[in-house]
Amino acid sequence: MKLRRSERMVVISNYLINNPYQLTSLNTFATQYEAAKSSISEDIAIIKKAFEEAGIGLIDTLTGASGGVIFTPSIHLDEAKTIIEELRDRLSESDRILPGGYIYLSDLLSTPHILKNVGRIIANQFKDQKIDAVMTVATKGVPLANAVANVLNVPFVIVRRDLKITEGSTVSVNYVSGSSDRIEKMFLSKRSLQPNSRVLIVDDFLKGGGTISGMISLLKEFESELAGVAVFAENAQEQRERPFTYTSLLKVDSIDVANNQVQVEIGNIFD
Repeated sequence: MKLRRSERMVVISNYLINNPYQLTSLNTFATQYEAAKSSISEDIAIIKKAFEEAGIGLIDTLTGASGGVIFTPSIHLDEAKTIIEELRDRLSESDRILPGGYIYLSDLLSTPHILKNVGRIIANQFKDQKIDAVMTVATKGVPLANAVANVLNVPFVIVRRDLKITEGSTVSVNYVSGSSDRIEKMFLSKRSLQPNSRVLIVDDFLKGGGTISGMISLLKEFESELAGVAVFAENAQEQRERPFTYTSLLKVDSIDVANNQVQVEIGNIFD
């Protein structure tokens, strides 16, 4: 397919954005678009400059027989702060308070552009880590984990609280629920996660930390390593000590059910 330079740069840019963290040789582009490797190199140099200036991401060029280009998505700090400030304001709305002092998150975690932006922000925090998979538990955190995994271009695995016959053979662990102090059980299919994987755990809301602690225990059963923990929001009212470090986008400082008020601040993501 013969293309003019302007057309070629558009399709190469689109390819890189949709295939992050994937090494692609210059020969692949040269063959597909019927252009010399030198012309493709010039195209890449222009795209690289534009991506960096716009905060879209970084393009690294590797030399040698097995070389090529690899795109790492990123996001400008100012853009990330603006997005999180808007989410803080949305989460502070009084009509989000549910009976029992819970916060309604489902609308935010089901809106495509919000999920895409939050995925970019979380992925950017861990872009220098080697991430093999993203893990979450079967609840509202699934779309969020999927969004992060899409940006990192890795699989995401779902831990379940009930046994499904369609999962095949599973590994299970007992954990203490942070919200009820009850002993509960979670399951993960043996086919879901390869041994020796580095895993990023992503969840929607961090309260007592029991669920995340359970997932960390599961990683040990799979001989895998925890690369990090990221949550959309944390409950700062919980004073329990959490045996893991984590990154939070938002922090719920107080929920006043009687006066229908909720106070939300930016989490520790920029600390």
